[in-house]
Amino acid sequence: MSTFRFDRSALTAPRASIAGTALVALLVSGLLTGGSQAAPAAAVGEPAPARATTAAPRPATAPRPATAPAVSRPAVGPEARLAALVPTLDREVLRLGLAAHSGAVARGLAARPELLTVIDYSRPSTEKRLWVFDLAADRLLFHELVAHGKNTGDNLATRFSNVEGSKQSSLGTFTTAETYHGSNGYSLRLVGLERGVNHLAMQRAIVIHGAPYVSAAFAASQGRLGRSWGCPAVSQAVSRPLIDAIAGGSVVFSYYPDQGWLASSDLLRQGGTALAVAR
Repeated sequence: MSTFRFDRSALTAPRASIAGTALVALLVSGLLTGGSQAAPAAAVGEPAPARATTAAPRPATAPRPATAPAVSRPAVGPEARLAALVPTLDREVLRLGLAAHSGAVARGLAARPELLTVIDYSRPSTEKRLWVFDLAADRLLFHELVAHGKNTGDNLATRFSNVEGSKQSSLGTFTTAETYHGSNGYSLRLVGLERGVNHLAMQRAIVIHGAPYVSAAFAASQGRLGRSWGCPAVSQAVSRPLIDAIAGGSVVFSYYPDQGWLASSDLLRQGGTALAVAR
């Protein structure tokens, strides 16, 4: 009778092959289902491996530019603002015109301080040399031809007077007065503010009026404008609206580089000081 032997290896040997078979099955299953990233389960009794945690990268931020310190810019004065409107007007003439205006206002002589008329008699009569400014609104209202007196010069003005009957233009600062109808039609009286320079303007009947000899066509045919008896005559086409715009106490400044007048004018000196303080 044969004896049966119990072989313990028969019970333990298949475990390794079973575990290997299970592992292969898991790998094959992962490949067939798209390659899952899941880690295999830990063996029973074996602690689960700790997952490595990676912090999400922070988005890069551009360095902030340094903040420049605030710079206070000086306010642009009336001279610069008006010069920007009319760059062809000589800057020195404009400066003197504003000084004359400031002087008249400081003395209480300008009932309409918002307006300034500048005439530059250093330019030929064939050029537009009269400007009317609205100082309150920084606007140019008129830019026109203007005649000078018969005895002041031909196309260029060279001589000026305050003498009645001279038929010459007067320099300096004026204010406008009332309108009237005279031998030259609708006209505007001027009051001279500078003694010895133009203070006889009313007595001489120096007024703004329209005239047929003030036009581009006349200048082209004659080489100059026609001449008045000392009045700053303008074209008939613009005389009424211009006169209505500046009548009633606005400042009119008539310029020529007469060094004696420029050096001795108290009005310009006072106005220049006031203008410098206002800046």
